[in-house]
Amino acid sequence: MTKYSIRYGASLRKRHSKVKSQKIALYKCEICGKVEVERVGTGIWKCRNCKNTFAGGAYALTTAQGEIAKRLIEDLGHSGA
Repeated sequence: MTKYSIRYGASLRKRHSKVKSQKIALYKCEICGKVEVERVGTGIWKCRNCKNTFAGGAYALTTAQGEIAKRLIEDLGHSGA
Protein backbone atom coordinates (compact mmCIF):
# COMPACT_ATOMS: atom_id res chain seq x y z
CA MET A 1 0.00 0.00 0.00
CA THR A 2 2.12 2.90 1.23
CA LYS A 3 5.54 3.11 2.76
CA TYR A 4 4.43 4.53 6.10
CA SER A 5 1.24 2.42 6.35
CA ILE A 6 -1.38 5.14 6.79
CA ARG A 7 -4.20 3.41 8.62
CA TYR A 8 -7.74 3.99 9.83
CA GLY A 9 -9.63 5.41 6.93
CA ALA A 10 -9.74 5.30 3.17
CA SER A 11 -9.92 9.09 2.91
CA LEU A 12 -6.60 9.47 4.75
CA ARG A 13 -4.94 6.88 2.52
CA LYS A 14 -6.29 8.61 -0.60
CA ARG A 15 -5.11 12.03 0.60
CA HIS A 16 -1.65 10.65 1.41
CA SER A 17 -1.43 9.02 -2.01
CA LYS A 18 -2.44 12.25 -3.78
CA VAL A 19 0.08 14.38 -1.88
CA LYS A 20 2.86 11.87 -2.47
CA SER A 21 2.18 11.73 -6.22
CA GLN A 22 2.14 15.56 -6.42
CA LYS A 23 5.40 15.72 -4.53
CA ILE A 24 7.37 13.44 -6.87
CA ALA A 25 5.77 14.61 -10.15
CA LEU A 26 7.62 16.76 -12.68
CA TYR A 27 6.10 20.13 -13.59
CA LYS A 28 6.40 22.45 -16.60
CA CYS A 29 9.01 25.21 -16.30
CA GLU A 30 7.64 28.71 -16.87
CA ILE A 31 11.00 29.89 -18.25
CA CYS A 32 12.10 27.20 -20.73
CA GLY A 33 8.75 25.41 -21.18
CA LYS A 34 10.03 21.87 -20.56
CA VAL A 35 8.57 19.43 -18.07
CA GLU A 36 11.70 19.33 -15.92
CA VAL A 37 10.82 21.08 -12.64
CA GLU A 38 11.30 18.87 -9.60
CA ARG A 39 10.99 19.38 -5.86
CA VAL A 40 14.27 20.10 -4.07
CA GLY A 41 12.87 20.77 -0.60
CA THR A 42 9.78 22.11 1.11
CA GLY A 43 8.54 24.89 -1.16
CA ILE A 44 11.72 24.89 -3.30
CA TRP A 45 11.51 23.75 -6.92
CA LYS A 46 14.30 23.60 -9.52
CA CYS A 47 14.29 23.09 -13.27
CA ARG A 48 16.70 20.39 -14.42
CA ASN A 49 17.05 21.97 -17.85
CA CYS A 50 17.61 25.71 -17.28
CA LYS A 51 18.67 25.45 -13.59
CA ASN A 52 16.19 28.14 -12.45
CA THR A 53 14.90 27.87 -8.89
CA PHE A 54 11.28 28.63 -7.96
CA ALA A 55 9.39 29.14 -4.74
CA GLY A 56 6.10 27.31 -4.65
CA GLY A 57 3.89 25.12 -2.57
CA ALA A 58 5.17 22.47 -0.20
CA TYR A 59 3.95 19.52 -2.28
CA ALA A 60 2.96 21.07 -5.64
CA LEU A 61 4.64 23.76 -7.72
CA THR A 62 1.63 26.09 -7.51
CA THR A 63 -1.13 26.46 -4.96
CA ALA A 64 -4.67 27.74 -5.38
CA GLN A 65 -3.83 30.94 -3.50
CA GLY A 66 -0.71 31.42 -5.62
CA GLU A 67 -2.72 31.15 -8.84
CA ILE A 68 -5.21 33.75 -7.56
CA ALA A 69 -2.39 36.14 -6.61
CA LYS A 70 -0.69 35.66 -9.98
CA ARG A 71 -3.90 36.49 -11.89
CA LEU A 72 -4.51 39.52 -9.68
CA ILE A 73 -0.99 40.87 -10.31
CA GLU A 74 -1.37 40.34 -14.06
CA ASP A 75 -4.71 42.18 -14.06
CA LEU A 76 -3.24 45.10 -12.11
CA GLY A 77 -0.30 45.28 -14.51
CA HIS A 78 -2.57 45.46 -17.56
CA SER A 79 -4.94 48.07 -16.16
CA GLY A 80 -2.18 50.39 -14.87
CA ALA A 81 -0.28 50.75 -18.14
